[in-house]
Amino acid sequence: MRRLRRGMMERAAGFVHDWSLPRQMRGADPSREAAESALSRSLRPRLEEADRVGTSICPFCAVGCAQLVYARDGRPIHIEGDPRSPVNAGTLCPKGAGTLGMLLSPERVTQVMYRAPYSPRWETRPLAWAMERIAQLTKEARDETFVGRLPDGRVVNHTLGVGSLGGATLDNEENYLIKKLFGGGLGMVSIENQARI
Repeated sequence: MRRLRRGMMERAAGFVHDWSLPRQMRGADPSREAAESALSRSLRPRLEEADRVGTSICPFCAVGCAQLVYARDGRPIHIEGDPRSPVNAGTLCPKGAGTLGMLLSPERVTQVMYRAPYSPRWETRPLAWAMERIAQLTKEARDETFVGRLPDGRVVNHTLGVGSLGGATLDNEENYLIKKLFGGGLGMVSIENQARI
């Protein structure tokens, strides 16, 4: 019991010695050494651990905020706004500031998941298979629903059987290319963007 009491007294004395308030009361500078504790002196910035710094663009909207991605051993450890960017000047909105959490989330899907019609389960498939499957189904649907001329003879060259819904992260140039490819090339009439909805 005495050993326990002595241990508690030593811990309390250590806490009081390390506590900033007594040092401030003795006249130490509150903005410097008085504010430090043994723990705060041992802390180091997370960015010192990075062995590489890369640049990226925030994936959450079409503004295109630049980001600095700090990595160690090929794995991101911190993401912040890039101060060199004229778009965001080093700032990030709450969504952009949460990019690291999205990247490292154990819930993030990082491979193609496919569920066959009427199947109760998902299967992992290769990306090349998925891209080929999407191309085949798009062509089939377009070919089955393509209208070259209306009954009155007017040329329309369109399909109502396939549509496109773009994401808010697409910029103007990407949307322009989508409109040219899907509208002019494939004849899609239903082309929309999520940013407008």
